[in-house]
Amino acid sequence: MNCTRLLDSKKWRLIFKERLALVNVANRKKMVSRDHSKLSITQQCVLLTLCRSSLYTVAKGESKLNLELLKLMDEHYLDHPYKGAPRMHTYLTLDCGFKVSENRVNRLYYDVLGLRSLSPGPHTSKRNKKHKVYPYLLRNLTICRPNQVWATDITYIAMANGFMYLTAVIDVYSRFIVGWKVSNTMSADWCAELLKECVESHGAPEILNTDQGAQYTSDIFTKTVKDYGIKLSMDGKGRATDNAFIERFWRTVKQERVYLFPPTDGKHLFHMLNDFIRTYNYERRHSSIDDYHPATVYKNKLKVA
Repeated sequence: MNCTRLLDSKKWRLIFKERLALVNVANRKKMVSRDHSKLSITQQCVLLTLCRSSLYTVAKGESKLNLELLKLMDEHYLDHPYKGAPRMHTYLTLDCGFKVSENRVNRLYYDVLGLRSLSPGPHTSKRNKKHKVYPYLLRNLTICRPNQVWATDITYIAMANGFMYLTAVIDVYSRFIVGWKVSNTMSADWCAELLKECVESHGAPEILNTDQGAQYTSDIFTKTVKDYGIKLSMDGKGRATDNAFIERFWRTVKQERVYLFPPTDGKHLFHMLNDFIRTYNYERRHSSIDDYHPATVYKNKLKVA
């Protein structure tokens, strides 16, 4: 499509702006072409909502202090998921002795960790208000077989120097981890790609449950779900039990592996998670499924209490 026609189209401008909101600054910078035949660097920066001077600035990442705060917040949230950013600020300043502003904690809590308090109230989910939110379909639903309901989510993983994000899909009935991916950014494409891989390997579930995060309400992700004929279910605000199964898995993988053996880099993290999830699926017995292995229940369609 001709660039001029694209810019003149209100419809395409709105679509472009919505999609662009899901792309972080680092990836938007990569989209700038210094030898574009029709658009100058300044014009490209306007389209991508970038400051032109930022193209010549090397990103410094999070400071040592911020990385320490992120690690403490991530660990504290596992045991206190009802705490929002204000109470997390109280914990860091009064209990841990840090002299940091609420604005700093708010940014780290919502934008970097991607957390939300499980208590009702404002800021319970980092979502795009322009996106459609789907109803919660699991209320009073009896989950009695594999591939009936999957759940997916994203979590923060602290590294020795920096951090990564982990996303996974769990079969709710068997607790089997259907698939997982790691990345240094949270994007809708990343989440959609994981779902595609899971469906291609294990077939499609009847229902997929997510939170109301922008990645899951995006056109990219919801189209992928619908293309496979899957019903999309989304957590209600402030409901601590809606996505409890994937949240429980985050607690397990962090407390039993990540916190004990902090990964040094992305390759180390990948191999660590690959080993842990294989053990979790095929060797670890779960009391909630009659002490079977998740893979045994999932693949043999066993009935459990």
